[in-house]
Amino acid sequence: MWRNKNVWILLTGEFIAGLGLWLGIIGNLEFMQEQIPSDFLKSLLLAAGLLAGIAVGPLAGRLTDQYSKKTVMLISGFVRIISVVFMLIAIQTSSVWWMLVFLVLLQISAAFYFPALQAAIPLVVSEKDLLQLNGVHMNVSTLSRIIGTAAAGLLLVAIPLNAVYLLSMAAYIVLFGLTWFLQFDENKKASAVKDGQPKQGFKDVFPIIVKLPIVMMTLILTLIPLIFLGGFNLVVINISELQDSTAIKGWIYTAEGLAFMSGAFLIKRISYKFSPYKILFASSMLIGWSQLMLYFANQPVLTIIAFLLFGFSVGCFFPTAATIFQTRVPKDFHGRFFSFRNMMDRVFFQVVLLMTGFLLDAVGLQNMSVMFGALSIVMTTIFFIRSRNLRASAETEQSARS
Repeated sequence: MWRNKNVWILLTGEFIAGLGLWLGIIGNLEFMQEQIPSDFLKSLLLAAGLLAGIAVGPLAGRLTDQYSKKTVMLISGFVRIISVVFMLIAIQTSSVWWMLVFLVLLQISAAFYFPALQAAIPLVVSEKDLLQLNGVHMNVSTLSRIIGTAAAGLLLVAIPLNAVYLLSMAAYIVLFGLTWFLQFDENKKASAVKDGQPKQGFKDVFPIIVKLPIVMMTLILTLIPLIFLGGFNLVVINISELQDSTAIKGWIYTAEGLAFMSGAFLIKRISYKFSPYKILFASSMLIGWSQLMLYFANQPVLTIIAFLLFGFSVGCFFPTAATIFQTRVPKDFHGRFFSFRNMMDRVFFQVVLLMTGFLLDAVGLQNMSVMFGALSIVMTTIFFIRSRNLRASAETEQSARS
């Protein structure tokens, strides 16, 4: 796997793009703190961008399956570069509306880019290397997040906000250049999709999901970490205000990122001892407990422990889920499936984002954390019991047939 140049291009591109992304995200938080006083209004602005990504999801899935994944990644990368121009205008004019244009274009770009990337990964390496590559890919993403957030914090003190976004644009340009050098065989896959016209529709992916119980269950379980991730940045801002500490933001991102990397690094060894089901359910339960711990968000040490626990859990969860999707879903449907998953995540992310903004204003961070933590634990418990019943029924039917 490590002799494959496509692997290195993907990982290098992910690292550089991640730096640009997180420079932009921290810049967004800084801009919103200056321009928008209400947490709920902040969440509305972020949700508007997500809504645009959801709207183009079906089109992104169809095009990813019908055309070259590399071409889709290049076009979406170009749109991402152009989007930064509108954020520079927003800073110059102090206009939230121009920031909205930036967020819409950025999310539309992501709606095309990430399904194409997830569909391309199984074409780059063999199936036996998928779990390892997914883990390494997510580690590289997390490392870029740690460095990007730390660099953004330092840069915001040293240089103007628009200069931070120029650096973000430079990173996206480098990613665009690296994508040109990707080389993998997808001509055979593209012709197969074109010949099978009934497989062209976006809705055709739903029967595939229904026929694969592990895929369906994993899709549902991915909602658990999104309960935490949906309002992650708003939560970090509130913890900073609760503790009256700017530095805690950096500590939180760093702790969560390092823990995530540890989980993603160890997941291949863990997978030898435990089934994917056990890994997913255990990780989901730990995510719930990490949310409950934020009831003590006024205590810096307990706050960091909560984010360490969360980071390690999602570090185990997401590579396992990604590998299940890439190996169990037929490759002809990868574009539409990953686009559907992207849409589902965005819809739920949007709901959680709005709910987080509302609850932070209404009941406060600590009470909201208890509510979300209890919801995560109850959902995981219900899904676990249902999963055991389904597997028991399947085993009974199989033994009856034999």
